[in-house]
Amino acid sequence: MTTALLTDHYELTMLQAALASGAADRRSFFELFPRRLPAGRRYGVVAGVGRALDAIEDFRFGEAELQMLSEERIVDDRTLAWLADYRFHGNIWGYAEGEVYFPYSPLMVVESTFAEAVVLETVLLSIYNHDSAIASAASRMTWAAGDRPCIEMGSRRTHEWAAVASARAAYVAGFTASSNLMARLRYDVPTTGTSAHSFTLLHDSEADAFRAQVDSLGRSTTLLVDTYDIEEAVRLGVEVAGAELGAVRIDSGDLGVLAHRVRAQLDDLGAHDTRIIVTSDLDEFAIAGLSSAPVDGYGVGTELVVGSGHPTCGFVYKLVAREDDHGRLVGVAKKSTDKISIGGRKYALRRLSPRGVAEAEVVGIGQPAVNDGDDRVLLTPLVKDGEVVGREPLKAARQRHLRSRGELPLVARQLSKGDPVIETVHER
Repeated sequence: MTTALLTDHYELTMLQAALASGAADRRSFFELFPRRLPAGRRYGVVAGVGRALDAIEDFRFGEAELQMLSEERIVDDRTLAWLADYRFHGNIWGYAEGEVYFPYSPLMVVESTFAEAVVLETVLLSIYNHDSAIASAASRMTWAAGDRPCIEMGSRRTHEWAAVASARAAYVAGFTASSNLMARLRYDVPTTGTSAHSFTLLHDSEADAFRAQVDSLGRSTTLLVDTYDIEEAVRLGVEVAGAELGAVRIDSGDLGVLAHRVRAQLDDLGAHDTRIIVTSDLDEFAIAGLSSAPVDGYGVGTELVVGSGHPTCGFVYKLVAREDDHGRLVGVAKKSTDKISIGGRKYALRRLSPRGVAEAEVVGIGQPAVNDGDDRVLLTPLVKDGEVVGREPLKAARQRHLRSRGELPLVARQLSKGDPVIETVHER
């Protein structure tokens, strides 16, 4: 499906005016970056890179799109003709998916003509702002969870296609699986699921429901035990499945207290290997609060897919350099209060201590100094001469996130509100 109309009206009116003025073909550099982290956050996580590359490849104006633009008189005939032949022919560099970021990190640098680059603004921001918000929340949750797995279960709490993107972003940031089957089909995200309360209520008794589930899915299944009485349900579950029962899920009540009681009951019944999974409006704070409880895994829904209080990252996409009338590249920048951008084509480095701990986000203009061994280059090629070169398996992004997050100072793990865990240093 084309992504060409996942855009704002003014992208095309700017294009029309630039074509008319003769400036549309000026070589330009756009930069996608955050001016700040969401309030109180100590770091952010880049996600959506792979989806953005797909969107760039699919950015094509077909007959239906051109007809609508013509009939609604959104652009003139000259612009329609230009759009009919649109292909992105430029170059793009960016932070690789799963990387952490900080204020003014140049997450994507787009080099092309003004016309080719400006029309990508909205779709790129839409993808990056959403997916990075989810991944940033997911990273805090998986860090709080430690070695205990987190499962993404938020599909019913958001737009149906945002749910798919959320499952993908959560997987990048350490979630082990999702409930969303479209995420499995599109992105090979592992999926899992067993039953809801309606399945128990369907049957004449809880025991009948458990027998039906175990007969169909096996003794390793997870039984939902809080439809009626949790203690009785746990007893029935072990009676039906035996000590081989895979797990029980608790979805309501004081999860910490209940987990201790259920663990003791399972052990008394001989089900020492039966795991306890908890769900019910969990966020990173609730997960951290359960760290001392005998919980074996977490199912996270609503709070994840809304970014745990920060549903967008506030990324912007700004022109930072362009050719002048003499063909020279000049930096340009917005100077208005609270919305400052920094002109010039950027580089970005992560400065590390001798022990490999991140100390600064170094952002500069032009070419970086010779690497003295303590700087890690952050911008990687994503598109070269219009061809995608930066596509990678999602598992690579997942592994990168663990490495990148692992470089951060220990204070980054704190869930309390704070400033960015490393400063952004601007070099010129």
